[in-house]
Amino acid sequence: MRTILSAAIAAAILTAAGGASAATTTTTFAVTATVQKTCSVSANALAFGNYTPGAGALTGNTALSVKCTKTTPFTVALNGGTTTAGTVAQRLMAAATGTDTLQYNLYTTAALTTVFGDGSGTSATVPGTGAGVSTASTVNVYGQLPDNVTNQAATPVNYSDTITVTVTY
Repeated sequence: MRTILSAAIAAAILTAAGGASAATTTTTFAVTATVQKTCSVSANALAFGNYTPGAGALTGNTALSVKCTKTTPFTVALNGGTTTAGTVAQRLMAAATGTDTLQYNLYTTAALTTVFGDGSGTSATVPGTGAGVSTASTVNVYGQLPDNVTNQAATPVNYSDTITVTVTY
């Protein structure tokens, strides 16, 4: 019995000693991220439709969709197009066949008073502020194909040009 009692006492002492030697410690660590500014842009075609020389100017419009991170300021610029000799001041569409061109231009408002360009000369760019990459900011582009002497002398074929949209942020 003494042996059993001695063994029980020894077990109790060892258990108490083991519990007393267990300790804990803690610390913390930071979790961080930095949101980078970003923007994307998409565009729809601007189609003037059928032009009949001498019947008057054609107008049209399209919308650009700019998505930028929240509160990110941006500026939209348009180049002079890909047609040879086309500039921001006088854009040109090239004939599908031959060497003829049609004059046209793009504007910042429906009043067709300020050329939408790259900021060179009297052209203007359009500013905006991002609302978050899931919310598009719409930038309207207005176009006019004038019924002028140059356009009235064009060969009856299809004409086209390609504009590059640049968003700076």
